[in-house]
Amino acid sequence: MRGTLFIVAAPSGAGKSSIVNACLARDPNIRLSISFTSRAPRPGERHAEHYHFVSEAEFRRMIEAGDFFEYALVHGDWKGTARQSVEPLLAAGRDVLLEIDWQGAQQVRAKVPDAVSVFILPPSRQALEQRMRARGQDSEDVIARRLAAAREEMSHYDEFDYVIVNEVFERAVDEMCAIFTASRLRRPLQAQRHAGLITALLAE
Repeated sequence: MRGTLFIVAAPSGAGKSSIVNACLARDPNIRLSISFTSRAPRPGERHAEHYHFVSEAEFRRMIEAGDFFEYALVHGDWKGTARQSVEPLLAAGRDVLLEIDWQGAQQVRAKVPDAVSVFILPPSRQALEQRMRARGQDSEDVIARRLAAAREEMSHYDEFDYVIVNEVFERAVDEMCAIFTASRLRRPLQAQRHAGLITALLAE
C-alpha cells in the first residue's frame, strides 16, 4: 500500500525543525525528505543532512528539467523537494515528511490531495522574534525580512489540516506524534492494512 505524505510548515523561528527532529527520533517509520536550497549554509549546517546546497544556476537548471516535486522562492532563496526524494518512497509504502513553506504546501496538496498537513504557530510575535535572535545565525537585515514575512506566512494556517502552537516544546512534540499516529489509523488505510482480518471478522 502507498505511504502517507506529511507536510509540516511554519514561519521562520517557530521551531518547526526542532519539533520534526524530535518526532523523527521517536518514529522510525517516517523518512524526512532533505530539501534543496540555493542559499549558503548557516554555521553548523551540513550538506545532504540539513539541505542539499546548490548554486542558484543549478537550482534553475533543475526547475527547467522538471526535477522538483515542489519549489518556491522563500526569503530571496530557492527551496525545493526533488521528485526522487518523495515519489519512489511513497510508492514503496514508506511515509515521507516534507518540511516546506506554505507555497510548496499548496503545490503538494494539488498533486497529493490526501497528504496530511500541519502548520506550527508561535505563542506570540514576541516569542517568534526572540527565537530568531536566539539562533544567532542571521543578520539584523535577515531577521527584519523574516519578521515582515511571518505575518503573511501565518495567514495561511487555515489551509492546513492541523495546527500546533509551539508554546511548550515537549507538548508540541507529543501533539505532532499524535497526528502521525492518528493519520495511520484512518479507516481507508486500516481497511487496506487489515483486509484479511476484516473479511474474516465479517464472514457469516
